[in-house]
Amino acid sequence: MHVAQYLHIGEQRDSGRVMTVCAERVRTVAESVGRVARLAGGLRSLGLDAGDRVAILARNSDRYLEFLSACAWSGLVAVPLNTRWTVAEHAFALEDAGARALLADDALADSATRLRELCPGLAYLVHCGDADPGEPTWLRYEELVASSAPMPDAYHGGSDLFGVFYTGGTSGRAKGVMLSHDDFMGNSISTLATHRAVTPGGRFLHVAPLFHVADLAAWMMANLCQATHVIVPAFEPAAVLSTVQRARITDTMLVPSMLQLLADHPDAADADLSSIRNVIYGASPMTDAVLERSMELFPNAEFTQAYGMTELGPVATLLLPDDHRDPVRRRSAGRSIVSMDVRVVDPDDREAQHGVVGEIVVRGAGLMSGYWGKPAQTREAVRDGWMHTGDAGYLDDRGYLFLVDRIKDMIVTGGENVYSVEVENALARHPAVAACAVIGVPDSTYGERVHAVVVFHADVQAPPSETELADFCRASIAGYKVPRSFEFVDRLPISGAGKVLKRELRATHWAGHERRVH
Repeated sequence: MHVAQYLHIGEQRDSGRVMTVCAERVRTVAESVGRVARLAGGLRSLGLDAGDRVAILARNSDRYLEFLSACAWSGLVAVPLNTRWTVAEHAFALEDAGARALLADDALADSATRLRELCPGLAYLVHCGDADPGEPTWLRYEELVASSAPMPDAYHGGSDLFGVFYTGGTSGRAKGVMLSHDDFMGNSISTLATHRAVTPGGRFLHVAPLFHVADLAAWMMANLCQATHVIVPAFEPAAVLSTVQRARITDTMLVPSMLQLLADHPDAADADLSSIRNVIYGASPMTDAVLERSMELFPNAEFTQAYGMTELGPVATLLLPDDHRDPVRRRSAGRSIVSMDVRVVDPDDREAQHGVVGEIVVRGAGLMSGYWGKPAQTREAVRDGWMHTGDAGYLDDRGYLFLVDRIKDMIVTGGENVYSVEVENALARHPAVAACAVIGVPDSTYGERVHAVVVFHADVQAPPSETELADFCRASIAGYKVPRSFEFVDRLPISGAGKVLKRELRATHWAGHERRVH
């Protein structure tokens, strides 16, 4: 399989069809193919070879999609960076991946300039925004496209690497998930084969960030359905509501916190959202209250929940529209997509009986090629071909998967994964902090929020406030990772082996919740 194949199919079948709509820019299939071929040629003319990593730090745009396609077309490896990270976090990922070029837009240009100083291997900066970056050393995206000869499709595909996608790490450092063309496309094809959650020839609205594999999977599914991509830079409720009405959007992907913010917006009551046929949501389960309000907001839409992770390319299970009407099944994460095997195992990797909680393990189309440069961590995560997710759950007698808890120390807040150890490392550097533990606690908007339990040194005369601690963390980690609430105690509960008993810390916060994750 070849990620850029959709361009050839589109050009052959309907070259005049609109492929992308971004602000005032409208591109047909034929225009997009030509621009991708010239961008691919321009990047390769810089001396970049097949297999070289090229990163992008930008908000959603049509150029972002062209970049991804150009990487696939030319054999370069795409490295999308999380726009919410700090410069230090970006620098680590760029150095870790060995990226030789970085594309950045107007909003992230200042960060990119600093990254060039921090990353000696970064040879080229390409400005993919609309304003003048003000730096003579920058290459201009549109000039690169206009001045470059179109490159024939190199047809890299199959097991060749398509992208490296950074996700949080249990050691406090991000890990690069390697997805090949087969991994990425195989998962999207399997997801569509299980349920067509994208309207053929429809109009797909990209609201979730394109640096996440979830929205990239939606991009590929929309490509396979020959849909038009309508792109907004980032989630903003009023802009989303107006875009749906104006562009007559048929399909989109959102996280539950976005759906709640849309339902809460004062413009929602008067918005005509009847064109929406499919809403895909994921990253965290949705409460019944938010689901019911969302169904009222999108009266003609079918809702599909996707469960998975970056390492799975990303979908493992789907909760289909009919399942949402069943009060028991709607609490599940659905059933496996057609090419994925999902099991629940005990600590010895023996399959658990129905209804018995264990670790969720998955294998099949989409399973990552491994962690970039981390063979030992790859072997730890993927054993006998099964990805060990770190999520705890059980299967019922019809194959529905129910999430119960997390084995790995991770919090999911507003669709973003936060590994507790990374936050703890940042917080522990404060001179007043003697010990700390970070946990996820329920949050009505974001599913979970980052909560820190802190012990101060005994000789601290004036302990720092919650605001001071949050600001201290914000200097070294992304804002969504910073604790939103704090708890100050004299000591942390410790096991006989000297480990913090986080389950005890979480118990009071999750009392009365059937599921100990959101």
